[in-house]
Amino acid sequence: PEYIKQCLSAGKHVLAEKPIAKDVATATELLAWYHENVDTSKVFFAIAEQYRFMSPFNVGAQRIASFGKILNFRVRMQTCIQPDMKYLATSWRKEPEYQGGFLLDGGVHFVAGMRRLLGSEGGKLERVSALTTLHQDYLPPVDTVDAVFRLASGGQGTFSLSFGSTGTGTEWSVACEKGEVSVSPFPGDGKGVTVKAKGEKEGKFEKAEDEFGGVKTEVFAWAKSLKEGKPNPLQSAEEALADLEVLEAMLSSGEKGGEGVGLKVQT
Repeated sequence: PEYIKQCLSAGKHVLAEKPIAKDVATATELLAWYHENVDTSKVFFAIAEQYRFMSPFNVGAQRIASFGKILNFRVRMQTCIQPDMKYLATSWRKEPEYQGGFLLDGGVHFVAGMRRLLGSEGGKLERVSALTTLHQDYLPPVDTVDAVFRLASGGQGTFSLSFGSTGTGTEWSVACEKGEVSVSPFPGDGKGVTVKAKGEKEGKFEKAEDEFGGVKTEVFAWAKSLKEGKPNPLQSAEEALADLEVLEAMLSSGEKGGEGVGLKVQT
C-alpha cells in the first residue's frame, strides 16, 4: 500500500496486482486514503484481476442474467501445488506473512470468477459458512476451503477450493429459474459456456475464446480507460475489496469451526 500511495500522490495512475491488500482493514484504509487525498477523476487506481476479463466468465454472466433468479450454484477447483512449481518459488509465498497463504493469493481469482458469474443484484453474496484445513505442510497456514454461501435473493451455493488435493478439475455451474449455465474458462476444458434451458435434456455449447487472454485483455482495458479518461468498473478497487472480503470471511469462518460470517461490502 505504501508504494501505491506514493505513486498516486505523484499523480501517476496505478494498476496494482491482486489482492488489493493483505486484509480488509488495510484495503479499506487504502481506499479511504485514495478518495480523501487524490483527485479520483484525474488519477486512477485500478486492480489487475484477469478473471473478470476472460470471455467465458463474461459470456456466462450474460446468459445467467437472462435466466432469472439464481437458485443454486457450484464452484469447485482442486489441484496440488508441488514444492518445486514456479508458483511457489517466491519466499513470500513459501513463508507467507498474510492470512490464508496461497489460498488467499491464488484463491482470489476464483472468488472474482464466481462473483462475475453471479452478478451484482440478486446474485450478491450475503453470508458464508466455511471449513478450512491444511493438507500439504509446505502450503501454510491452510490450503483448502469448502464453503456454503447465501445470496441476497435467497439462493445458495457452494465454493470448494483446494491447492493441496489429489483431486483435479474445475466446475462452474449456476442454476436459475429458466435453466442452468456452466462455464469452462480454461483451455484444457474447451473454453466456452454450456446453456441448458429448463426442460431441455442437453445443453448447447457456445465457444467463448479470448483473443489475447485474460492478462493482456485487462492491460488493454486499463490503457483504454486512461486514454478515454474513464475508469473501467471491472478494475475498480471496490470490486477487489469485495473479492478480498469473501476470502477473508471464509478464512474467518474456518477458524471458528464454520460459524457464519456476514458480508458487508459486496458490490
